[in-house]
Formats: sequence, structure tokens, C-alpha cells
Amino acid sequence: MEDELRCPTCKQLFANPVLLPCFHALCLGCALDIQTTYTPAAALAAANSASVGHVSNGNINGGCLIHSHPLHGGTAATHGNSITTTATVHSHAAVAPPSHPPSTRHSSNSSAASTASSATGSESVTSDQDQADKVSILSEADSGVVCCSNTSRPVSYAGTAQLQGLLQGAAAAPPGAAFYLTCPLCRKLVFFDEGGVRNLPAYRTMESIVDRFCAREALRCQMCETDPKVASIVCEQCEIRYCDACRELCHPARGPLAKHNLVKPRNAASQRESVCGEHGDTLSMYCFVCKMPACPQCIAEKQHPGHEVQSISVTCKAQKTELSHNLQQLSEKARSTTEFIQRLKGMSDKVTESCMEFERLVTAQCEALIQAIHDRREYLLEAIRMDKDTKIRILKDQQSNCTGKLQQTTGLIQFCIEALKETDSAAFLQVGSMLINRVANTDMTWHQEVTNAAPRVSPIVDLTLDDAALVRAIDNLNFMQMKAVKDGEERLPAAPLAPTIVPEDCSAENNSVTVAWQAPAHSIVDGYVLELDDGSGGEFREVYCGKETICTVDGLHFNSMYNARVKAFNNAGEGEYSELIGLQTAEVAWFTFDPILSGGAGSGLVFSNNNATVSVEGWEHRVALGSVGFSRGIHYWEFTVDKYTMDTDPAFGVARIDVNRNKMLGKDEKSFAMYIDGQRSWFQHNSVHERRVEGGITTGSTIGVLLDLERHTLSFLVNEMPQGSVAFRDLYGVFYPAVSINRGVTLTLHTAMEAPKMDYF
Repeated sequence: MEDELRCPTCKQLFANPVLLPCFHALCLGCALDIQTTYTPAAALAAANSASVGHVSNGNINGGCLIHSHPLHGGTAATHGNSITTTATVHSHAAVAPPSHPPSTRHSSNSSAASTASSATGSESVTSDQDQADKVSILSEADSGVVCCSNTSRPVSYAGTAQLQGLLQGAAAAPPGAAFYLTCPLCRKLVFFDEGGVRNLPAYRTMESIVDRFCAREALRCQMCETDPKVASIVCEQCEIRYCDACRELCHPARGPLAKHNLVKPRNAASQRESVCGEHGDTLSMYCFVCKMPACPQCIAEKQHPGHEVQSISVTCKAQKTELSHNLQQLSEKARSTTEFIQRLKGMSDKVTESCMEFERLVTAQCEALIQAIHDRREYLLEAIRMDKDTKIRILKDQQSNCTGKLQQTTGLIQFCIEALKETDSAAFLQVGSMLINRVANTDMTWHQEVTNAAPRVSPIVDLTLDDAALVRAIDNLNFMQMKAVKDGEERLPAAPLAPTIVPEDCSAENNSVTVAWQAPAHSIVDGYVLELDDGSGGEFREVYCGKETICTVDGLHFNSMYNARVKAFNNAGEGEYSELIGLQTAEVAWFTFDPILSGGAGSGLVFSNNNATVSVEGWEHRVALGSVGFSRGIHYWEFTVDKYTMDTDPAFGVARIDVNRNKMLGKDEKSFAMYIDGQRSWFQHNSVHERRVEGGITTGSTIGVLLDLERHTLSFLVNEMPQGSVAFRDLYGVFYPAVSINRGVTLTLHTAMEAPKMDYF
């Protein structure tokens, strides 16, 4: 509450508070400090300053003229669309002369509240006898000014012309304006006659509250350095409170200080009763039209004709009751807010405690992971040591065997040398054949067991530590979102958040799309569900369910925009969908030969022209496959015969991915083909050829292949003319464009072509 009791100008407790027409308060001394002598230029600057940022609810911050002429009542008058209310307000009777400097400084500190009412010889601005003037003020709901005459019944003028002129640069003000001030809170302008701010009514309620507040605070000595004692005296000139000890020390009654007036601090507000400034009677009635109190004599003199009046005590009680009711409601809200603040404080403590516990848990888990790494390291090092011991043992065994073999061979050689020294022929011939066989056999086994022998183990460790998955797992080590549970309940993972589509890794090629996404952060994910619409903005359907974060979907429609979305799931349920990504398939299929699918480098096929042209070196047929497979739609491609010799039979058609690549196309059940020579052609599947059609090919001929997977048929064209009727029907699955050629044929593939209209089926 103390903030409500402090002046907005001096920031101290109110001393002699006065009430402005805007219902803000100032110390009388502060009001004297900030009031300014009216001049058109100064008022213009103040009005322009007040108008910036203070226009609200359609009302311009207006000014009002405060007069010191005695008024006998109040009236409400209307002018245009503005309403001005005149109210009777008490002000100082002894108006300061015009020569009184309006800028007299006001010294204020924390003792101002206690010294203001205790000064016996000072000028009092709150005495009931001094409240003889009445002023006319502008209602806050209006945006005009009030001009009052010198008659006992003021003529009120409501309007904004003068104020608007002031805001627009005119040096106009209400008649009789001598001083003005700007409210430091709302920036409204208040004009005064020659009486200045002393015409403002005393804010008695504020003064009483300040008195009671000061009495409760037990005003203390301002000179005690530590543990201030209760003040026993106040110096009106110094405006400082002293205890007995400090008064003797700091304010002795001698020298210039002897002339200072020392008074007792006040402890409570004095009881005062408001009286009529004109008649001196007690204000016992209240006029609801003029919104001002009145005495019985004012009512008897009919200063409020036809106005609704009521006993001032009843009115006061009613307003106090209403204020109490509103305060009760506001107190309930304040109490709820206080409880909420306490909850927030409790939650802050709980957050700190929870985070500390979580830090401890994470530290323990990381320590456990580090220990697991250490244990695994010891296991792997032990495996390396065991492998080393095994290899050394094997090498020693091999070395021992070789050493034994060498010793046997060396003994045999020495024995044979000694046998060769035998001079008795008969004796030598007795063992000669046997030694020859032994040496031959030993030489043979030596060649097999020793000369061509290799170490049974490699001296190089042909192993490596597969840590890529672990490093990736450590990089991805993160927190996961848990379900919000009550105390005592088991904590379970929450449903995962939405995955994030990675546009730079998504693509569309021919009639397939590739969608890539990132796992949601802080979530446990058991798998993902990828959904695509029908390419025309229709309903979504599931096309993939698994743990991978990239998926390629084949067999889509060409020239279609597919929207894709993905969601994650775990035991707690499914998460939200990711944002959509649109992928446009190709208008028509374009492709080339695929050297890898065609068997690789050992196939004998020679590809050139960016894999659009193919030939072969050997006489055996070799199958070349296209780079894309078809499962839906209508597709057409052509081959140009760049080179052709009459003794070869190239075959054209389609095949499955596992076709036999070392046979003519159509020789197995995985391929469907038309093979053709210079005069005629046949359709062939699973080594069964049928329906011979006249008409062959030469160098420069074109062969077209029409695969219609909507009708599941395969047809052929030669030089843009149909080669027979539909060659094959009931084709289901995925088929790759294919040809088989041998030496003497070179073909060039042409794709992304519009399918011809066939008028027979």
C-alpha cells in the first residue's frame, strides 16, 4: 500500500495532498513546484506533449479551468455531443497573490507526512474554515474546457474547439487562465486563475490514510546509525526526526538551532468534519446530478432544483458497501493469485529437485554405458589375445612338423650318400631300388607338403572393430518424451512426436518417389508409417510400415503429384503426422540400359552413348535390361537398328528381374519377346515360339514395344506398323524393358515417347 501513499513527483509520503480534476493526487508543495505561468507558447508545447500517446477511447486529454470565485452549487450542461459537469470543490480561501512565485520549491522526505499537520505556526491548507471557494471542474468523460463567469451561477461551456485549436497550434486557453500544470501521471492539462494550485481541494482521505499509516509505522529517528529508536521530536525547519539522544547530539538548543521549532510527532489523524464553505453548516446531503455534497441551507435555497438528493451518510454508506463488495471480489482474485504464485514457487523448487535427480540419473546411466564399453573392451582384447595364442600354437605345430620332415629327409639324404660309397655292387644293388623309390616318394611328398605349403594362419589380423553402429547410436543418444503421470504411477514413454521430412533427400523419378525423414527428437520409436495419396489429392493410403527412415515407392502413375506424410508409433500409440511433401512423377517414362542389371562387366555387352546403345562381341545371345521396371500404366519405347547382319536374330520384349541373361530372350519363363530376322518374326515365351509374322528388319529399322499394364498386354511395332496382333496377355507384376543380341547387331534405345493408339485388342 505504501506505493499508493507516495507522491508521483517527489516519491515521498504525501504531505498536504491535493486532488486534481483527473483524480490523481500531488503534494501541495509539489503542485506549486510544477505549476507554470500560462503563456500561449508554453501551453502549446505542453498540449502537444500531452497529446502524444495519450489519446485513448476516442477522448483527447483535455484541460479544465479552476476558478477561485465562490459558487453556490453545481449544474450539468450539454453542448453538442459533449457533457460538462460542474462540481463544488473546497479550496484555499486565502489565495496567494499573483506575485507569489509558482515555482517555490517543496522540500520533502519521509518526515513530510508527520511534520505537515504538527506545524503550529505554519500556513494550513486543510482547515475547514479555509474551504470557502468552489470551483468548476471538467468531467473526465469530456474532452473540452470549462469557462466560468464571475456570477454566482456559472455558465458552463462544453466543447473541444479551444483544446483542438491548442493542439493544432493556436495559442488559446480558457478565459481567466493564469497558471497551468500537467498531471505527471495522465498528462492532462489543468488551468488555474490567479489563485494557482492553491485552489485545488485538499485530498482529506489520502491525508487521513497517511496519518494512520505513519502512526502504525511508529516513526523512528533518522539520525541513528543502527537500530533506529522511536523519534521523540521533529524539527519543523530541518524536517528531521530525532530521538532524545540524537537531539542532544545533532540538534542542540543553542546557536542558530535554538530558534528552530521542535514539536512532537503526530500519532493519529485528527477528526475533522466537512462544512459548507458558503453557509458554514455541516454537509449532510449529496446531489446525484451535480455529484457534490450540500448543506440543508443550500437545498432550502433551491441551489439544486429538481435534482435527486440523498443523505450524505446514506450515500457514503452505499458507496462504501459497493467498494467493500468490489474489494471482496478483488481480494478473492488476489488470494487466488497468491495461491497460484505459491504453486509456482513450489513448482520451481520441484523443478530444481527433479532436474537434480534427473542429472544424477543421467550421470549414472552414462557411467553404466562407459563401464559397459570398458567391459566390452576387455572382452575384445581377450579375444585378440586368444586369437594370437591360437595362431602362434598353429604356427609352432606347423614349424614342428616341417622340422620333423626336414630331419627325416636329411637323414635319408645322408644315408643315401653313404650307400653311394658302397664298393660292393651286389650289396648296393640289394638296396638300390628301395632307396631310389624312397627318394622319389620323399621328393614327391616334399613338393606337396613343404614346397607348395603355406603358413596355416596369416600373421596379419584380418579383423576390424565394427563400431560404426555404436558411434551412430552414441551420436543419436538423446532424451525421450515420457507421459505425464501422477505421483506413484509408472512412467511410460509418450507417443512419439511427428517425424521431420528431409526435402533434400526426397526425389521422384519416372513413376517412383523416394521419401526420407528424420526420427523425432526425444521420442521412442518402434516404427514408421508412410502414407501417399492417389496422386489426385484423394485419400491417403499406407504404402510402408517399418523401421527405416527412407522409402522408395514404385509403380505410381506418371505425370501425377503425390503428397506424402509419415508418422511414428510405439507402444504408447501413434504420433502426429509430419508436414506434407509433394512429389511430381515424370510425364512419360525415360530410361536407359542398366549395365549392372544386365550382368555387369562379365556379361560381354558393350554399352555406349550414355548407356542408350548396346552391342556384344560374342556369338552367344546376351540379355540387356532397362534401368526401370513397370507395374502400372501404359509405356512405349523403340529401338533403332544401327547395325545388322542377316545371320542373327535379335529379340525384343520385357523380362522380370531374375531372367536368364545368357539365353535368347523368351527362352525361359521370365521373359516375353519377339525375335526377328531379315524376313519374318516370331513371338516367344518359355522356349515356345508361335505366330510367325512376315516382315523383317534391316539396318535403320525401328522396333517399337508397347507394354499396356492397364490391359496387361504386350504388342510390337516394326517401322511404326503393328507386327501382328497382341503378342502376349495376362501380364502381371513388374517388367523391365529387355533385348537379347549377339555379334553383328547394334541397337539404340529411345524412351519418353508417347504411346501409339492401337485400334485392336
